[in-house]
Amino acid sequence: MRVETAVWVAVSLGVLYLTWETISPILSPIIIAATTAYILYPVHERLEGKIGGRWSALTLTGILTVVSLLFVFGFALLINDVKYSLANYVDTFVGWLLGLNLPPSAYEVLQRISLGISQRFNSYVLGYTYSLPTLLLQVIVTVFSFYGILVNADAIKQEVYSLIPPTNRDLARKLIDSGAETLHIVLRGWLLVGVGKGILMALFFRVFGISDVGGAVAAGILTVVIELLPVVGGWIVWVGGVAYLINQGHILSGVLLAVLGFSLVSPLPDILLRDKISRLKWGVNAIISLLGFIGGYIAFGFVGIIIGPVSLGLLKTLVEEWKEIKERTS
Repeated sequence: MRVETAVWVAVSLGVLYLTWETISPILSPIIIAATTAYILYPVHERLEGKIGGRWSALTLTGILTVVSLLFVFGFALLINDVKYSLANYVDTFVGWLLGLNLPPSAYEVLQRISLGISQRFNSYVLGYTYSLPTLLLQVIVTVFSFYGILVNADAIKQEVYSLIPPTNRDLARKLIDSGAETLHIVLRGWLLVGVGKGILMALFFRVFGISDVGGAVAAGILTVVIELLPVVGGWIVWVGGVAYLINQGHILSGVLLAVLGFSLVSPLPDILLRDKISRLKWGVNAIISLLGFIGGYIAFGFVGIIIGPVSLGLLKTLVEEWKEIKERTS
C-alpha cells in the first residue's frame, strides 16, 4: 500500500511539474485574458440576452483581436519613444516629490521605487523588442483564452465553488469574496477609469503639441499609474502640460488645457464618481492597492498590477479571520 501511494505521489508531482512548465510561459496572457473578461463580463451579459452567449463572446473577442493587433504594431513602432519619454516623466515627477523636503527614509524609498520601476520596464521592453513573434503568440493565447473564459464563465464559477472543502467553506468563501472585491475596485474602479483618463491625457498632449506621439502615450501611461496613488491624481500630469505651454508662450492653449484637464481628467471626475472610487482613493484598500501595484509590478511585470493587490487583499482577509478566531477562543 505504501509503495502504491508513493508511486501515485510521484506521478502526481510529475504531472504537476509538466503542467507548470507548460503553463508558466503563457501565464501572463492567461491572466490578462481573465482580467479583460472580468472587466467586460457585464457587457457580455447584456449582449448575451440579445444575440446569445456564443455570438456575444465572438463579438467581444473580435474587438479584442483588433485592439491587440493594433497594440502589437504600435508597440513595435513607438516603444522606444515611449520608453524614453516615460523615463523622463518619471524622473521629473520623482524629482518634484524629492523637492518637498521629505524625511530621509521617504527619500530613499522613492529612489528605490523609481529605480525598480525603470529597470523592470526596460527589461520588459527589451525582452519583447527583440522577440515580436513571442508577443504575437501571447496575443493569440490571450484572445483564445478570453473567448473560452467568456463562454464557460458560469461553468468555471460553479467548478471553483465545488472545489471548496466543506470543513473550511466559510473561510474559502471569504477569500473568494475578498479577491472579487479587490478585483472589482482595482479593475472596474481604478483601471477602467484610469485608462479612460490616460487616453484623454494622451490626446491632450498630442493635440496641444506638448509632445510627439510617443511622449503623448507615455503621458497617458503615467496618468494611469498616478491615478492609483491616494490623494494625488492625474491633475499632476495636466498641470505639467499647462506649465510647459505657458513657458512656451502659449497662454491661451494652457488655459484651455487646464479647463479640459480639470473637467475631464482630475479632480472633477473624482468628485462626481466619489461614491464609486472613494474606497480606492481614501480607504484601507488604497494602501493595499498602492503597495500591491508597486510590489507586484516589480516582481511580476505588468500582470503584477493584478496579482499584487489581490494577494495583499487575500492576506488582509486571512489576518482578519485569524483575529476573529482568537477573539472567539478567548
